[in-house]
Amino acid sequence: MHQSSRISANEGLKAKAQNPQRLHCQPMTDEPIRLNKRMAELGLCSRREADAWIERGWVRVNGQPAQMGMQVGPNDRITVERAAQNQQQQQVTILLHKPMGYVSGQAEDGHAPAVTLVQARNRWGGDKTPLRFQPGQLRGLAPAGRLDIDSVGLLVLTQDGRVARQLIGENSEVEKEYLVRVTWQGPQGSVAQNVRDVFPAQQLARLRHGLSLDGQALKPAEVDWQNPEQLRFVLREGKKRQIRRMCEQVGLHVVGLKRVRMGRITLGQLPVGQWRYLGPHERF
Repeated sequence: MHQSSRISANEGLKAKAQNPQRLHCQPMTDEPIRLNKRMAELGLCSRREADAWIERGWVRVNGQPAQMGMQVGPNDRITVERAAQNQQQQQVTILLHKPMGYVSGQAEDGHAPAVTLVQARNRWGGDKTPLRFQPGQLRGLAPAGRLDIDSVGLLVLTQDGRVARQLIGENSEVEKEYLVRVTWQGPQGSVAQNVRDVFPAQQLARLRHGLSLDGQALKPAEVDWQNPEQLRFVLREGKKRQIRRMCEQVGLHVVGLKRVRMGRITLGQLPVGQWRYLGPHERF
């Protein structure tokens, strides 16, 4: 196969540099690490995707076919067949306005997974992307940032491991924005109206910074009142039921939670229960 049919890791990074999406790669070390981890750090693909490419013979290290599980150092040259890049370009990312009552992942307790809504008849009429829906696009489609069964709003479903890593990888700092309706259990009992007027300022400060979950301090968050009964949260991490658990620690009870933004992508006018494709020029 001619060299022109391959793309090197360096070429891949140059392409990324021209792409406005943010990457959070761990710094290179002098210690050898597994090839799939190095490829993920370079932003070429996810670890799982790297393993699939290696298995298909699409990856070479210093000109030799790569082996599953092999270790590489910082000076090793990694090249990838263009067939892998072409396959990557066929992967889709879908933005769904998840309704209440659907689970983000696999079916559980009789509740249907949100991916069952991804059907041609539920595609938003305002979707201007030229892509045509095909059943094969459902293969490997997984949530990148879950929503509870009782939560609604923007749910990202993707086949692209790079998108998943960017949104929910351990080093991700992509902002997630939520609108949260609350009541407060105050000294005089439950308060459901004008919560903003009676909720202590020091407790609001704790929501912004100072709480811990699962024995780990939380990153600072943006938390502000949108109206007398609704808070706006902007998080840069995503622990299980994080907002609900944060609110519990300060005496608030969440009665409604809606995700409206992930990075630069907003829910916008997307109707409940409908979906659209992430456009070719849209970036988180």
